[in-house]
Amino acid sequence: MNDNRHVCDDSVFRKIFETYSRDLYNFLYYKYGSENNPEDLMQEAFARLWANCSKVSPEKAKSFLFTVANNQMLNDLARKKTVLNYQKEHTDVPTDVSPHYVLEETEYMERLKQALEDLPEDQRVTFMMNRAEGLKHREIAERLGISQKAVEKRIYKAVERLQEKLGKF
Repeated sequence: MNDNRHVCDDSVFRKIFETYSRDLYNFLYYKYGSENNPEDLMQEAFARLWANCSKVSPEKAKSFLFTVANNQMLNDLARKKTVLNYQKEHTDVPTDVSPHYVLEETEYMERLKQALEDLPEDQRVTFMMNRAEGLKHREIAERLGISQKAVEKRIYKAVERLQEKLGKF
């Protein structure tokens, strides 16, 4: 996005929004999940970009947006931690399955969730973009600004770590 005009220019800001809004939303969604309002945080990041438009060049807009959104998400998560822990402890169990099955499923899901959380951020984000959204390695590489080989290596390492953590569960 090499544009000599200023971010405060409506057309430049609109172009930045059109270029980065989907990637920013996906980044927040795959890194933190839908329950953490990635849409709201994406919009908040763009609002902050507009508020600081005279200080941010078009070339730095992407970095600004991703940094602001990520920091806001971390702040929100810190505030929500107690509520999320309470919700995890109070989930309803369907009555048409055996208690043994429910216990095994619950244990597996907890182990899977923990294994995903334990992955390094770069591996987790890349893995989720591939498995959850179904993006091809080339598409992930373009969105993250890394090589296709780096994407392949991250996914391979993520799968390897998940297999180690989950074993034959």
